Amino acid sequence: MNKDDIYQQYLGEDELPDHEFIPLISAEDEEQMDKEHTPEVLPLLPLRNTVLFPGVVIPITVGRDKSIRLVQEANKGNKIIGVVSQKNAEIEEPLFSDLNRIGTQATIMRMFKMPDGSTTVILQGKKRIEITGMVETEPYFKAQVVDYPEINRNDARKEQRALFESLKETSLKIIQLTPEIPSEASAAVKNINGLSFLTNFISSNMKITTAEKQQLLEVADLEERASKALELLNKELQMLEMKNEIHKKVHTDISKQQREYFLHQQMKQIQDELGANPMKEEIEEKKKRAQTKQWPEYVAKAFMKEIGKLERMNPQAGEYSVQANYVDTLLDLPWNDYSDDNFDLKHAREVLDRDHFGLEKVKERIIEHLAVLKIKGDMKAPIICLYGPPGVGKTSLGKSIAEALGRKYVRMALGGLHDEAEIRGHRKTYIGAMPGRILQSLKKAGTSNPLFVLDEIDKVGQGVHGDPSSALLEVLDPEQNHAFYDNYVELDYDLSKVMFIATSNSLSTIQPALRDRLEIIEVTGYTVEEKTEIAKRHLVPKQLRENGITESQIKINDQIITKLVEEYTNESGVRTLEKRIGKLVRNRAKQIALEEKFQVELTEEEVLKVLGPSYEKDKYADNDTAGVVTGLAWTPTGGDILFIETSLTKGSGKLTLTGNLGDVMKESAVIALEYLKAHSEMLSIEQEIFDKWNVHIHVPQGAVPKDGPSAGITLLTALASAFTQRKVKKYLAMTGEITLRGKVLPVGGIKEKILAAKRAGIKEIVLSERNRKDVEEINERYLKGLKFHYVTEMYEVVEKALLKEKVVNALRVA
Repeated sequence: MNKDDIYQQYLGEDELPDHEFIPLISAEDEEQMDKEHTPEVLPLLPLRNTVLFPGVVIPITVGRDKSIRLVQEANKGNKIIGVVSQKNAEIEEPLFSDLNRIGTQATIMRMFKMPDGSTTVILQGKKRIEITGMVETEPYFKAQVVDYPEINRNDARKEQRALFESLKETSLKIIQLTPEIPSEASAAVKNINGLSFLTNFISSNMKITTAEKQQLLEVADLEERASKALELLNKELQMLEMKNEIHKKVHTDISKQQREYFLHQQMKQIQDELGANPMKEEIEEKKKRAQTKQWPEYVAKAFMKEIGKLERMNPQAGEYSVQANYVDTLLDLPWNDYSDDNFDLKHAREVLDRDHFGLEKVKERIIEHLAVLKIKGDMKAPIICLYGPPGVGKTSLGKSIAEALGRKYVRMALGGLHDEAEIRGHRKTYIGAMPGRILQSLKKAGTSNPLFVLDEIDKVGQGVHGDPSSALLEVLDPEQNHAFYDNYVELDYDLSKVMFIATSNSLSTIQPALRDRLEIIEVTGYTVEEKTEIAKRHLVPKQLRENGITESQIKINDQIITKLVEEYTNESGVRTLEKRIGKLVRNRAKQIALEEKFQVELTEEEVLKVLGPSYEKDKYADNDTAGVVTGLAWTPTGGDILFIETSLTKGSGKLTLTGNLGDVMKESAVIALEYLKAHSEMLSIEQEIFDKWNVHIHVPQGAVPKDGPSAGITLLTALASAFTQRKVKKYLAMTGEITLRGKVLPVGGIKEKILAAKRAGIKEIVLSERNRKDVEEINERYLKGLKFHYVTEMYEVVEKALLKEKVVNALRVA
């Protein structure tokens, strides 16, 4: 910028100075200033918020009394002063210790009074000085100073030239990007020829803190100072570019929105003129659908209210789509749409028998329900829970029941569900809100009375978003579900006609209040004969269809299927059996594809080759060892046998329990031992013996956790056999809970335990008398080849289980 511009900025048009000066200096001027004499003592002018650099001209407003007196006296004299910045700008009256040690020797170019009464001086920096000591503090600071020369290496001309060009280029970019900087500043920068003054000029005008400016002033090496200035300048440039980019983007977005708004308004006007507004047409279409809907009156009123809201909304508003989705949901739900039930009981029985072998209790319950519906015409749908081990057909049974009833089939997997909103939905004010999965499933089915399978109800989780099992209470309560409330729909929905069938592997994990609402039907495991029949009727044909093999290409006889059941599976259901059959069928498909020779009928050798060796299952061992008794256990995958092993060693009567036993089972062992001690005369055992022998009870397969009270009589029998060294009756197993008084209590899972006993080759089973009814409910074909002994007291168990004969090499317990 020219000299008139400079003075206009500081003095106004009427107060141009009498003498002229040029604010931009050349390299020669710099050399001349460096050669100027530096007085030994200089008056010091402290600056608060800025730093004066050599060669640069700046105006300073002087307000302190000391400073005003200093500039007045200096202006009358040689006009030379020292200028130094304060370390802390907040200090009103600085001490010598509050001043930086590096400053600038300056010349007062002009001093004048401003209209507001303050004094302003225009200073031009000359060269750097270092303050070595304070001379006077009154009436103003005077200090001893020495030159603080600039280090300019002549061997770095190329580097200095590159720095010079970079500084100039970057500063010109900043001026271009900043509208507040006048265009004359570009001309000023372009006219600077020396690196030193360019660095000082830029450092003085950069938007950096006073401390950063002071750091630049204190760098003596020219190249280093220029590099630091360039680094700070680049940061400022990046910030400016980022700000401009954000501003441009925001401006573009607003412009785009405005443009779209005007276009939409124009389009709306054109459509109104042509009589073809798609939004209005869509709303009219919704109204027409509503006229044909079968729904309760309160729903019709709510719909008209919501459709009225939709009509008044601006289609461009964000809430429009939310409201439109809600209205569509009301229209899509099958409020009073019901399918007609098929009351042909014979047809229902045929469908159920065709798809599932066994499961008589479940089939009987469905037939009962149909019979009542046929006679009465209307009833609350039952809420059935099919409880049993995996793979017995609980889930697939739902499809068959739906077909038998002539209803739509809906399945909802509850495993891992931990959010209450999955059942009841989200409030429609939330972004992306939707109804719960109950109403979504009904919308998908298209009727309000489908057969609804709630799969794995025992695996519902509980998280920070509420308890889904508690939300299911309303769904599965016949007294409440006629007015089910979904948070999204916000209207009562009648679920009383829905036939809910839940499936579960365990009842212990179902919430008690929820379990109370369920009609529990136990679906037990299958016998070997049943599994063989299921494989022939269902599994083999299914695998042949899935793998593209015909019956003429492979034949699997009953003997092979029985071998697969007994030697290659160990489960209550048939899921693993289906996998084994699938592997055999796929192997035959491979043989056909590779054109290998094969026999149509599968042989045992081919089964061994494809499936590998069969695995050993727990079979009854023998009765040659005292203290070893066979027990029966229930597991989530069905029944199993377990061996209770007891050994005695000389000691002090210590009891040791191993085999990964739970607390209940450990307590049963303690009760059994205490009962035996209390009734030792029953087995002719001396009381002192219990204090002379340590007892160790072990249940094999230590990696498998075991718990429950059903091993009580087995533990007592094992202890009695160990202390008497008498043999246990061959092929005998038992299950039952004991009390300290010697009573035998009933246990659960009887059918699974009986099946496990048959698989293991057991011939006789000891049970509580109160389990007789459980055995009588089991089909006779499951009981074939088994003899049952029902007992009420522990001494009966011992009498039936222990032989008079002692084991070979019997331990002498005395």
